[in-house]
Amino acid sequence: MNPHTGTKPGTRPKDEAPTLDRTTFGHRLRAARKRFGWTLAQLAERSGVSITTISRAERGQLALGYENFTALGRALEMDMNAMFAGAGVKPAQLDGPVVTRAGKGVVYRGLSIAYEFLGTTAAGKQMSPIVGTVHARRIHGPEDFVRHSGEEFAYVLSGEIEVHFDNGEVVHLARGDSLYFDSRMGHAYVSVSRQLAKIVGMTTAESGHMRSAREAPASGPVGKVLPKPRPKSRPAAVAKKAARGRGA
Repeated sequence: MNPHTGTKPGTRPKDEAPTLDRTTFGHRLRAARKRFGWTLAQLAERSGVSITTISRAERGQLALGYENFTALGRALEMDMNAMFAGAGVKPAQLDGPVVTRAGKGVVYRGLSIAYEFLGTTAAGKQMSPIVGTVHARRIHGPEDFVRHSGEEFAYVLSGEIEVHFDNGEVVHLARGDSLYFDSRMGHAYVSVSRQLAKIVGMTTAESGHMRSAREAPASGPVGKVLPKPRPKSRPAAVAKKAARGRGA
């Protein structure tokens, strides 16, 4: 019996969030790949995630970052909630309110953030809400920057963070501050307070507005309406010749 928690060794306190360990996640990832009959190379080609990364993740040797497991989810044509739902829980279509009680989300420790996924029993959600504990303390290199389609929102519940962007911009956020941005920009979260910062985060798929803006051809400076081209006037000599032809 643990005198501090009152639990037996190997057990989890009742109020502690269920955790999806790397081994369980790896088994689910491998099972999803096998359903398609794909090799590691085929999944790597379809997802853009390296063979080595997928292999190590399937064997429980590597924690995936958000960019990689969303890329794998798209390639496997599956809602990633199926990966993060509790054992024996199959996500269902969102046909009613979904409640996640305090501390009852599914926790997965990623490369820089420990994610507590919320609403995991709802399949096909347009938003992916999480409570995150930012455990990264510094940027090690370009590989720390995450990029994925859609938009992202973060609200600081406690502590302080810096959000680094791959264009060199750094945004400092304290408790109660929030940030909204295009998540196609490379970004990385770092805790800068004494205690690890906790955030509420939300990601969405790429919106129609964003897609239209991205696909629209460049037509001049933003906000400037270009005048329509005026029809060219015909030279006077040509006009007179045409008039004589009509009168003949």
